[in-house]
Amino acid sequence: MSIDFVARARELAPGLAARSAEGDSLRRVPDATIAEFRDAGFFRMLQPSRWGGHEVDPKTFFDVQMTVAAACPSSAWVLGVVGVHAWQLALFDLRAQEDVWAKDSSVLVSSSYAPTGKVQRVDGGYRITGRWSFSSGCDHGQWVFLGGYVPPEGDSKTPDMRTFLVPRSDYVIDDNWHVAGLKATGSKDIVVENAFVPEHRTHKLIDGYKRSSPGNAVNPAPLFKIPFGQIFVRSVSTSAIGMAQGALDAFRDVASKRVAAGDASKVAEDPSTQLACAEAAAAIDEVKLVLYRNFDEMMTAARAGSEMPIDRRIRFRYDSSMAVVKCAAAIDRLFTASGARAIFLNSPLLRYFLDVHAARAHYANNPDKPGRNFGATQLTLKNADFFL
Repeated sequence: MSIDFVARARELAPGLAARSAEGDSLRRVPDATIAEFRDAGFFRMLQPSRWGGHEVDPKTFFDVQMTVAAACPSSAWVLGVVGVHAWQLALFDLRAQEDVWAKDSSVLVSSSYAPTGKVQRVDGGYRITGRWSFSSGCDHGQWVFLGGYVPPEGDSKTPDMRTFLVPRSDYVIDDNWHVAGLKATGSKDIVVENAFVPEHRTHKLIDGYKRSSPGNAVNPAPLFKIPFGQIFVRSVSTSAIGMAQGALDAFRDVASKRVAAGDASKVAEDPSTQLACAEAAAAIDEVKLVLYRNFDEMMTAARAGSEMPIDRRIRFRYDSSMAVVKCAAAIDRLFTASGARAIFLNSPLLRYFLDVHAARAHYANNPDKPGRNFGATQLTLKNADFFL
């Protein structure tokens, strides 16, 4: 019997919203929320069936993320980022999957992909040292994915970017997450000092790009043939769609009952209020439809075992970044239309306003680079991005 994960998310939504202030105070997602996500099977949605996962269509995963984000953006952010790590771990060598899941297949992994640390080749693997920032949900993980460049070898002059899988015993969490938006994501720094990472606990970016990772041999489901860059960028952009929906719901609830202080007119009858609602609803519909279309196209190709044209992947990458821009613009319009009351700390719109701008600050949600690449390839220039 199939599980209705979206219905489960709707059931949890009121409790998530009620718990959001607690998360802000803790500066991490509360343990009770993580427990609810585990019990609902959310962290297993993209996990391989061999490890008790559900291998759902990505659209289902993102629908759940959007539903959660409308109630609590920080919880949705952590669900998206940590949840997609089960998908990436499926691409690693089977030995790495066994290292993490053999004793407990519910173990969670956080990440920080920016290649800010130092990597040294040694016998059997690598030594890594450094500081990695923005590891969302790290308090709840027992492992972490860290990005790094392997030094060129032989005649090669091109650094080899990889993800390094590191156990909790080999890193320290620096509790430095003091921020204005997405406060409960607990996106703290990870500090590593000369940790050994065996070869099998690394994943090459190029393998994810080519859809030919070691884990594809043991996890053959079409889900794991989606390019790594495509599913990762959506894990950090899709929460914004739910935030926009949450902001619209809050705006409608207040505006439908509000009376203007100046002339006692009904705010719902104000044309600018009506237009703000219409434009936000249309923007949400647009970005959701594009998300669904893109993954329908990719999953159709994955199921057929066919190639995914690079020009479409370039477009999809740009679409992901623009989703956040469009949702932020919609929330900004709603925020402005709410008047001065929106700036109070108890305003239902303030959380969405701050959180969507925190989401927009993520590197993957900046549309400039993917936009230039998309435009350049439209003008017959070469693709310059391999995180697709």
